[in-house]
Amino acid sequence: MSLHRSRPDRTSLLVRADDGSVDEAVKQVMASAKYSAHLAVTGNWKHSSVVIQAVAGAMRPPPQPPQGRRQLAVRLLAAGRALELSADACRAFDGTSLEIRMAKGELREALIVDGRTALVQSGNGSAGRHAAVITDPAAVGALDLLFAGAWASARPVADELRLDRDLRGTLARRILEQLRAGRTDDVAAREIDVSLRTYRRHVAEIMRVLGANSRFQAGVRAVELGLLERC
Repeated sequence: MSLHRSRPDRTSLLVRADDGSVDEAVKQVMASAKYSAHLAVTGNWKHSSVVIQAVAGAMRPPPQPPQGRRQLAVRLLAAGRALELSADACRAFDGTSLEIRMAKGELREALIVDGRTALVQSGNGSAGRHAAVITDPAAVGALDLLFAGAWASARPVADELRLDRDLRGTLARRILEQLRAGRTDDVAAREIDVSLRTYRRHVAEIMRVLGANSRFQAGVRAVELGLLERC
């Protein structure tokens, strides 16, 4: 996904993306939040933590929706690996409906509020790193659609944590490689030096975690989820 604009327009405001300026820009964008806040963060965890903390800080105290109105829906989309929020950030999101998903590949940082206002990183040029505050309806709408597409294909963070725990070990990886190669159980068990019974037990567990109906499907899904590199 590429959450960016090719050029700022007359409804964009550029700010230098140092910690203080980002914090102020986030507060400006979040001040009008009524329904939703969609946040995409990159694998640059030092900078992303600044953005997340700024969003969390802009929500203190937790918003209290008027009677009959739903809570602010916050969607946090992170790239690369499972994201751990600090205790303070988690408390700041208590008054919201918070969902976190993990995306494949890199994202461009963006904060989209109510589908009407966006704060987007504008890259690293000779003038330095900047972020753009965008209010143009068409531009913000396009960004929100891109976010929705990336969100739909991303995995809930709980699933990502389970994959980290269950399938990223050395033995699991070796078994996944055997499945992808299409080797029989007998050959695969000898290849990785375990008993046939042990191999089949691990295969059954891997298929369960991946939601696969066959050994071949498990190998394909492992590649799709980034557990194995593409050949």
